Amino acid sequence: MVKDLFERIQKNKGPLGKWASQAEGYYVFPKLEGDLGPRMQFHGKEILNWSINDYLGLANNPEVRKADADAALEYGSAYPMGARMMSGHTDLHEQLQNELAAFVQKEAAYLLNFGYQGMVSTIDALVTKNDIIVYDVDSHACIIDGVRLHMGKRFTYKHNDVESIEKNLQRATKMAQETGGGILLITEGVFGMRGQQGKIKEIVELKKKYNFRLLVDDAHGFGTLGKTGAGAGEEQGCQDGIDVYFSTFAKSMASIGAFIAGDKDVIDYLKYNLRSQMFAKALPMIFTKGALKRLEMLRSMPELKDKLWENVNALQNGLKEHGFDIGDTNTCVTPVYLEGSIPEAMMLVNDLRENYNIFLSIVVYPVIPKGIILLRMIPTASHTLADIQETLKAFDAIREKLQSGKYLELAQKHTVDVSDER
Repeated sequence: MVKDLFERIQKNKGPLGKWASQAEGYYVFPKLEGDLGPRMQFHGKEILNWSINDYLGLANNPEVRKADADAALEYGSAYPMGARMMSGHTDLHEQLQNELAAFVQKEAAYLLNFGYQGMVSTIDALVTKNDIIVYDVDSHACIIDGVRLHMGKRFTYKHNDVESIEKNLQRATKMAQETGGGILLITEGVFGMRGQQGKIKEIVELKKKYNFRLLVDDAHGFGTLGKTGAGAGEEQGCQDGIDVYFSTFAKSMASIGAFIAGDKDVIDYLKYNLRSQMFAKALPMIFTKGALKRLEMLRSMPELKDKLWENVNALQNGLKEHGFDIGDTNTCVTPVYLEGSIPEAMMLVNDLRENYNIFLSIVVYPVIPKGIILLRMIPTASHTLADIQETLKAFDAIREKLQSGKYLELAQKHTVDVSDER
């Protein structure tokens, strides 16, 4: 008997979907309103927002908004029409690519419409079924989905574990000798949940012993790390060792789009083989011209990054002084680890939002192990030291309630399913 395809979907919404009736519209799919920034509106009241990746505070910058508005007035939202290869190519697309390549110290660059889509397609284009992929087990979903398209062998290594990296390079080398293929190693410049930088310098050193190419997703490092803001590779002094550099405009650039950069021959190959770009409309001029303005500001206004790091250091040092576990982050991403169940996490976040007017992202199982609540904070250049002090005071209060069992009691009182309790 052939089952109805939707039977499984209707019976099992998945590990996150099962909470939809209790969580949607508040814990997931929340609606933040008003001008983007540290103070926004949520459910009709002002909240202190630690949940948007606007690292340099460009999202609501008057110069940036004017550049976007001027581009919209000049070009509308449709121009250029068609894929880049057919009818969607312009001088401004080329200019942006050239400026991005120079900024991240590479020979050439190519624009992508979206970060997620672009990474999936880049991985697909770089390897054949004879090639071997080696990648970090904690890689972002866009990397995992790109690897899923791979018809050949792939190996994961323990997160940021150099010994595990080398062990898997040895396995990949043996396999590649049998298939006649090559090896692609993939890591992130910054891991967006834990906030650690990838072990790029150590990986580049392994090139002396093993023949592989390195692809780095530096979505959170671009604009925030390195002397000029060129990212994690610049920060670690090994930008030259990155063969294909990738970043999105959705973080420091506060926009839409992405790019890849590397040697000209590699970028030329990708231009003609990235299916997500060959068969998709070109990046609209609003975003292209807007990105040129944002990149200009990254280059000419180092005070934006300086202010960002002033806030990062104040927040992270304050959390540690108050006894909070923030792991071993060495980037702007600021995780706060607490022990608790999903129902407790829901009550904790509700308390933060309703009684302390603080909004941040909550991460629970299955993204992280059961029994852990991760409060993920993104400090920006727009936050103030007063914002940080207000948050530290609130965190002291919610930790005490969590440890005393108050949130578990509230979950039971509100008939939240506590069967998944730690």
